[in-house]
Amino acid sequence: MHTIEGSKQKPKITFRKPCREDGAAIWELIASCHPLDENSMYCNLIQCDHFRDTCILAEMDGVPVGWISAYVMPSDEETLFVWQVAVSEQARGQGLGSRMLKTLTDREECETVNRLQTTITLSNDASWALFGKFSKAIGGKLKSQPHYTREDHFDGRHATEHMVTIDFAEALKRAA
Repeated sequence: MHTIEGSKQKPKITFRKPCREDGAAIWELIASCHPLDENSMYCNLIQCDHFRDTCILAEMDGVPVGWISAYVMPSDEETLFVWQVAVSEQARGQGLGSRMLKTLTDREECETVNRLQTTITLSNDASWALFGKFSKAIGGKLKSQPHYTREDHFDGRHATEHMVTIDFAEALKRAA
């Protein structure tokens, strides 16, 4: 770490599109971010390869510290679905999740996107805070409703996932 006038400067965090060689490191990052659901390493590899344009990797000194997997909905090019957000413990408290969301939605590949969707369980306070903060920062409108329910979709083995939809401010203006 560099020192400036007696204070410690935080290492710079950089953002980039993932490549398939990042799959294993992203899988390890997600595994370290409890209580996130882990996917197979192969799934993370596919995300890095097939969905790289709508995923984002944050690194600190070349080490993965943040990850968002997302994709533009195949049936709706105006909706970006965020599958998973992971921020390592060493990078928390820096607004990294919000910064990754903003950087991702500003990409050329998301120019048709007017809304963001994700699913969140009611107990996931960190995700509710992140998406609430993001919605407020972009002047969006957040709404949610049960979507994948414990009994109907998870055979009683997983909490209900609520579909969170954030309509972007520009889309709200056009609809008015």
